[in-house]
Amino acid sequence: MSTRTPRTAPARRGRDRKAEVLMPAPGRDGFDHRDAPSVAVVGGGIAGLAAATGLAERGARVTLYEREDSLGGRLAGHRTELADGSVVTMSRGFHAFFRQYYNLRGLLRRTDPALARLTPLADYPLRHSGGLTDSFARVPRTPPLSALGFVALSPTFGWRDLGALDARAALPLLDVRVPEVYEQFDSVSAAGFLAGVRFPEAAHHLAFEVFSRSFFADPRELSAAELMLMFHIYFLGSAEGLLFDVPGEPFPQALWEPLGEYLQRLGADLRTAVAVEGVAPAGTRGAEVRTGAGSERYDAVVLALDTAGLRQVVAGSPGLGSAEWREDVAALRTAPPFLVSRYWLDRPVHADRPGFLGTSGYGGLDNISVLERYEGEAAGWAAKHTGSVVELHAYAVPEGSHRETVQDELLEQLWRVYPETREARIVDVRHEWRADCPHFPVGTHHRRPAVTTPHPWLTLAGDGIRCDLPVALMERAATTGFLASNALLAGWGVRGQVLWTVPRAGRSPALRGLNALAGRRP
Repeated sequence: MSTRTPRTAPARRGRDRKAEVLMPAPGRDGFDHRDAPSVAVVGGGIAGLAAATGLAERGARVTLYEREDSLGGRLAGHRTELADGSVVTMSRGFHAFFRQYYNLRGLLRRTDPALARLTPLADYPLRHSGGLTDSFARVPRTPPLSALGFVALSPTFGWRDLGALDARAALPLLDVRVPEVYEQFDSVSAAGFLAGVRFPEAAHHLAFEVFSRSFFADPRELSAAELMLMFHIYFLGSAEGLLFDVPGEPFPQALWEPLGEYLQRLGADLRTAVAVEGVAPAGTRGAEVRTGAGSERYDAVVLALDTAGLRQVVAGSPGLGSAEWREDVAALRTAPPFLVSRYWLDRPVHADRPGFLGTSGYGGLDNISVLERYEGEAAGWAAKHTGSVVELHAYAVPEGSHRETVQDELLEQLWRVYPETREARIVDVRHEWRADCPHFPVGTHHRRPAVTTPHPWLTLAGDGIRCDLPVALMERAATTGFLASNALLAGWGVRGQVLWTVPRAGRSPALRGLNALAGRRP
């Protein structure tokens, strides 16, 4: 790795005082234009944009390749015309930009220093079909008060449930460390771990809906280490809590178009709608990057691709890496399919409906968003038509499911949760089916490729790449993107990006000691 050992540093206003800073390897500030290396960044999602930013800001000559027509990766969007003639932006929908996404938010600050394009949502409510709703709005943010406050306020997880937990089995949740958590718990499923700590059945949705389903995976297949890491990042290890923001406009307009323009001002060459087919080592230094239009030589390459894209490029690059490394890349798997359905309705939902609602026990429906609560484009359409723009998510749809049946079932569940929508006329609807998120099955962490590779001129980035820091999802993408650029920059003697992370261990020395003591007992 091209970073020094992390150390705790004073946190700026609004940041957890125990957040940790990772200083890059020492070096000069940037390149002289006469010695600037050329770097191909393959992939224009969050990871690729972070890597390109870290390199271009220091004077490297960056060419970014993106196979789709626009930047953003899984958070891209495209224009579509509705039946009423309105032109709107369709995307994968709701994504929570949590306050502990330090490196992602730092990337966005390049074009939005105050993060004014992000809009805070007041709560992360979770409704169970049995009628109970959990809220995090009034829960204290700092552990352990966050856990105690939640127990005091939750209708599904009370003091009796807390007392029924297997305290010794649950102690590791209070001192999650990376990579140790993978060494100890990657062989256990998320569902198996919760059963082992006697997590109450009535409150399983708290763990599954908030944490494990965020990986688009069945909890019986997901590694317990990933679940425990999520508990640490969002609840037990960070004082940022479950507070989050969402873009106030569609992803392209709010985030990626401004960042693309920023990169171009730095001299980066952005090549959208260009797919990279292979990478071939060029002698002892650098590589040839092959596209349908031919090949170009670069001093270094960052592969910032989704799981399938990385497998495909490596498979098309027979000279790349060692045999073991190539086998590890080929072993990567994609999570089950997921569905985003967005409905434009001719009448509004009730005024008390939140912008976001997690759901459990409503068939395959995982959450509902009311877009006009936070997105300007949707609010404009809703005001003009006296309607609503409602979005439904279904994660980890079973393989072989009939798509139209799943879509119809989600709509029926919407009618259960928000009965007023049953009478609304559907002006138009868009369904986005995808299966491109990384999967983290039990027992596979040791095989995940890391940021560095057998070639000093080649690095990897993405939310499926192994990273020995407590980060996940979009923040893992941004962090590995910067780590990928830092590793290359360190090789050229240039100082890279300063990074931040939530604490790398439990917050309480007493609880850490108790967990260590329990771990030594027979």
